[in-house]
Amino acid sequence: MAVNKDLYKKILAECKAKNIQLVAVSKTKPVEDIKELYDLGQRDFGENYVQELIEKQLQLPEDIRWHFIGHLQSNKVRYIIPFVHLIHAVDSFKLLKEINRQAVKHSREVNCLLQVYIAQEETKFGFDDTELEILMKSDLNELAKVRICGLMGMASFTNDQEKVSAEYRKLKMLFYKYAQMQTGNLKLETLSMGMSGDYKIAIDEGSTMVRVGSLIFGERSVKT
Repeated sequence: MAVNKDLYKKILAECKAKNIQLVAVSKTKPVEDIKELYDLGQRDFGENYVQELIEKQLQLPEDIRWHFIGHLQSNKVRYIIPFVHLIHAVDSFKLLKEINRQAVKHSREVNCLLQVYIAQEETKFGFDDTELEILMKSDLNELAKVRICGLMGMASFTNDQEKVSAEYRKLKMLFYKYAQMQTGNLKLETLSMGMSGDYKIAIDEGSTMVRVGSLIFGERSVKT
């Protein structure tokens, strides 16, 4: 399926009207599709797989802002640190420490979002309320090259829109709670919630960043 340019422009206009950043989720899509969207002015693209991201980064323009949005394993952090713009799904202090360690090697600060577990599903990753509070109140000086700039969460996969709204409201509440604690490398500015199926709900609930893939690129290919 070709890139749906008209729908992309419509979603982009919705986002711009409310000052929301649109990340085009290009995982499993060919570089030709990404370039097509790039030529329309899109610069923020999201990828789930480290090897795929590396291959695409080498083939596409240098001014693309690459977002790593998948579950990131500590042993693969080093491969994306030299160029990644934002790591979305940081779900442990161990991972933060490894990101910092690799960032020190490359003498650059790395932007990160903390993933918060808000869904009632076994398959979702993220900090629970207690873990998040412990992290926010801990000494983050040892993470000098990590910039914690926001929170991210994925709602339950359900047709119950009120359930989705309630989960996003919970994340927004946590975001504003900890945004008051801004110090040093902790400065919450981004609230990332909302994907192709629920981005409109997320916008209504206060999202500042949405990640949209299938509506723009079509259903993704199966990753083998």
